[in-house]
Amino acid sequence: MKKSNDHTSGIVIEFDSGITPPPYSHVYRLSLDWSGSEMITELELHYTDREDLTEDEMFDEGFTANDDFSFKGTLDSVWKKVVSIEFEKVKWSGRQLEEGGLTLSELEDGKTGSAKVPADQEGWQMLAQDVIQAIYETSKKEAPLTVNFRQVTNEESVDCSITMNFSNREALFTSKNESRTINWEYAVQLLKLVFSPDYNYDIAKETAGAKRGEYIECGDGYWHELGKGVVNVDSSFDAVGKIKDGFKNLIGE
Repeated sequence: MKKSNDHTSGIVIEFDSGITPPPYSHVYRLSLDWSGSEMITELELHYTDREDLTEDEMFDEGFTANDDFSFKGTLDSVWKKVVSIEFEKVKWSGRQLEEGGLTLSELEDGKTGSAKVPADQEGWQMLAQDVIQAIYETSKKEAPLTVNFRQVTNEESVDCSITMNFSNREALFTSKNESRTINWEYAVQLLKLVFSPDYNYDIAKETAGAKRGEYIECGDGYWHELGKGVVNVDSSFDAVGKIKDGFKNLIGE
């Protein structure tokens, strides 16, 4: 017995941020057509309800007066496999959206089907954000994220980095002037840990420390010492320790 999406040639993802206030509130429509050898991609991203905000207010939140973005082109074929496999596993909620969220519509023979609500809202929103990040890198709107790490012991100082290339879904680990591809999911989980603690920018430095310890720079040019300038938010979860272990494991491989 064939699944209902056996003949699907792509999907349309539509998202509405709902009650999120401006300047963050936005909607987007992401069309992904994998019927050919490449994934043909279209994105229309629009920020909403900004009429009563000044340019300074938007700038203070890290935005500009016009952050809308559109793209039409192709993405690396790796995304064709990733998205189509996830769609094969999708489960539907059977409900309608009330205050924003994400819907999926099937593409078949160039026609768009009716919108449905996937049960795993968080998972699909994260996947869509990954695809949008791939679009940003492919279109040169943004450069890949690189996180730098330094481990200083009594014996030596080791510098390394992880670069996340969403454009082709490749994570590169560089240490001692050598680069290698590492497991994508490992890198994603490690960077989730990296961005989970509190960072004290009042004591951050523009250069990495030279004393015994571990230091990290998250792509913004500021170095923080793990355990001093970077502290756990939740005392029951040692994110800082896991960050250290994650990079040390890579250095030791």
